Amino acid sequence: MDKQIHRCSWAQGDPLMEQYHDEEWGVPQRDGRMLWEMLMLEGFQAGLSWRTVLHKREAFRQAFAGFDPAKVARFGEKEVTRLLADPGIIRSRAKIEATIAGAKIYGDMAKQGEDFATFCWSFTGGKVLRGNGRSAPVSTPKSEEISKELKRRGFKFVGPVIVHAWMQAVGIVDDHAIACFKRRR
Repeated sequence: MDKQIHRCSWAQGDPLMEQYHDEEWGVPQRDGRMLWEMLMLEGFQAGLSWRTVLHKREAFRQAFAGFDPAKVARFGEKEVTRLLADPGIIRSRAKIEATIAGAKIYGDMAKQGEDFATFCWSFTGGKVLRGNGRSAPVSTPKSEEISKELKRRGFKFVGPVIVHAWMQAVGIVDDHAIACFKRRR
């Protein structure tokens, strides 16, 4: 008899969502480039579902030069036009331009000696925050604080709801349901 795996309800029923949940969502991510990539992808999610973004993630990676911030920062109008014509990604000029601007901000932070991963984790003292496992809020005072700082630095599509979803995705907060096999006990 197979033992049933209990996952967070949002991840059930779609093999790619299940794999993402089981292998990536909520795992503390300490790589600055990957934290930036996930923040940019969460921005593309605005007004849509994560499922939509996840199913297009490989196309996004191809379209955005592997989310190499140095390369994306050099994108100009030619690349924006190319991206707007790419059916594999979400073709929003505002979100595309926000990603390019975000790459420039990431690069500026690095030039000033500021590591993006250190910046991201500084809000929690490097520790994973734990949700109660009964309900996952759409935003928190912490996501509001991070959102405010990201906006101050010039990032776009980083409202408190997007930031909280990003915090969950990259493991800054553990919002796995109580019954989920991935919840840290």
